[in-house]
Amino acid sequence: MNNFSRIGFILAAAGSAVGLGNIWKFPYITGEYGGGAFVLIYLIAVSLIGLTIFIAESYIGKEARVNAADAYQIVSKSKNSSWKFAGFQIVTGIVILSFYAFIIGWILNYILISFTGFPNDIQKAENLFNNLVTKEIGKQILFHTIVTLTVAYIIVKGVKEGIEKLNLILMPLLGLILFGLLIYSFTLDSFSKALEFMFMPNWDKVNENSILAAVGQAFFTLSLGMAIVITYSASMDKKTNFVKSSIMVAVVDTAVALVAGIIIFAFLFSAGAKSTAGPGLVFISLPLIFSTWGIFGQIVGCAFFVALLFAGITSAVSLLEPPLMYLMERYKVSRVKGTILCSLFFYILGIFALLSMSEDFGKFLTFFEKNLFDWLDYLTSSIAMPISGFITCIFLGYFVDQQELEKKFTIHINKIVFKIWLALIRYIVPIAIIILFLNKLGIIK
Repeated sequence: MNNFSRIGFILAAAGSAVGLGNIWKFPYITGEYGGGAFVLIYLIAVSLIGLTIFIAESYIGKEARVNAADAYQIVSKSKNSSWKFAGFQIVTGIVILSFYAFIIGWILNYILISFTGFPNDIQKAENLFNNLVTKEIGKQILFHTIVTLTVAYIIVKGVKEGIEKLNLILMPLLGLILFGLLIYSFTLDSFSKALEFMFMPNWDKVNENSILAAVGQAFFTLSLGMAIVITYSASMDKKTNFVKSSIMVAVVDTAVALVAGIIIFAFLFSAGAKSTAGPGLVFISLPLIFSTWGIFGQIVGCAFFVALLFAGITSAVSLLEPPLMYLMERYKVSRVKGTILCSLFFYILGIFALLSMSEDFGKFLTFFEKNLFDWLDYLTSSIAMPISGFITCIFLGYFVDQQELEKKFTIHINKIVFKIWLALIRYIVPIAIIILFLNKLGIIK
């Protein structure tokens, strides 16, 4: 197995974590839940919940050094074969990739639009996006195909020459673009207002929904419950400090989300737009703002969507590696053949998902009041990922050799920190996940 270098693992894991959830979802839910108070709760949730599970998954992968489906069985105290079912999360990732890929295709479309000019009124901006999603099937399939071929090519190149090299290039470029946009936003009169909105808590906006949203975002933004962290950690150098590396990934991931939030709110406030733009913020509100800046707006808009593209591609690649690694180790297929099989699966499923949102085919792909896209999103984010996180907590908290666990951890951290982590993994985080899970299902409000 080709191993990641230490910096390669950090960039690859950060590339997986830094995706559309940071640059698209985090800013709009921060806007919906009032800014600073939500951000503070989110930071606490990342520290106590997200990082706790990330470290747990890193440990499982580093110790097992196999695919995620077999990792739990190898690390378990009893070596019970039933634990192999905990690796169902390899399916979760590739299902997410099916719709993640064509959303990246939307980003490609907006990069092209940036060269000709963004729509200059709200109706045009809304029509542009709605037409793309509901009517322009051929264009979506074309971009979906381009994204699929790109991801497959990178994966075929392998861990060192494909995934690590990709992240060594794209992650610094992503950081450079975001830094440039941050510097530009600093020149806007609205920059101070954006900072105040992001970091001055307004506790009147805090309720149980904002707390649950923060916990959910913290859990999902780190690519937990999708077998990615376990798979990447299996390729980690044996001498790597997995705790320190996990912390660094969480710091990078959180920093990108915060910077993206500052940039986007500075842009919104400069145009007098509302902070509560919702999911359409990136594809409707921002292009409208860019259009008011003339040629410079096209340049800034293009840079923004290129940054979003880089974040999306690095995450997409990470979603394909876990099922591929499973096929290679369990069924001894070659990397090329396994990549073709996995890519065909998510490509075809993705076409059905994008068709389910179209005017012509939507009614045929809608079941129980949800179209296929909504079902795939719901089953992965609301069902599979929380269950996977819960299983990981219970597994490391109760079904591995605790003395061995402490021995491996205290090589890198002191016993007090280990005891705190163990208490979180045994009691606090599982309860938080159960509450989040029941809320997602609508059982508790």
